[in-house]
Amino acid sequence: QVQLVESGGGLVQPGGSLTLSCAASGFSISNYAMSWYRRAPGKERELVAVISSAGGSTNYGDSMKGRFTISRDNAKNTVSLQMNSLKPEDTAVYFCKAERRPTGYWGQGTQVTVSS
Repeated sequence: QVQLVESGGGLVQPGGSLTLSCAASGFSISNYAMSWYRRAPGKERELVAVISSAGGSTNYGDSMKGRFTISRDNAKNTVSLQMNSLKPEDTAVYFCKAERRPTGYWGQGTQVTVSS
């Protein structure tokens, strides 16, 4: 059974850090581009970061550049998102996605709340 499970979300104060993890099972992520998306209340889903299958290329949403870092460990079948200097506007449900067109898999999401 193909599955992506996110973890690491929670409540953090502004300026704080969190690391999200996404564990894949039922398939190997090594041939998939992996990405993180988020959906904030009342807003559309937006791309947070994407990393190529071999990890040699990354891209970030404009508001995440310089603060977030995506990484992957194909041997462990996991992808991570290090988030620093968090802001209240980063509050959202964060989703992991594996994509190798036309196939795509989504996780269920993990809540990140940035508040004092």
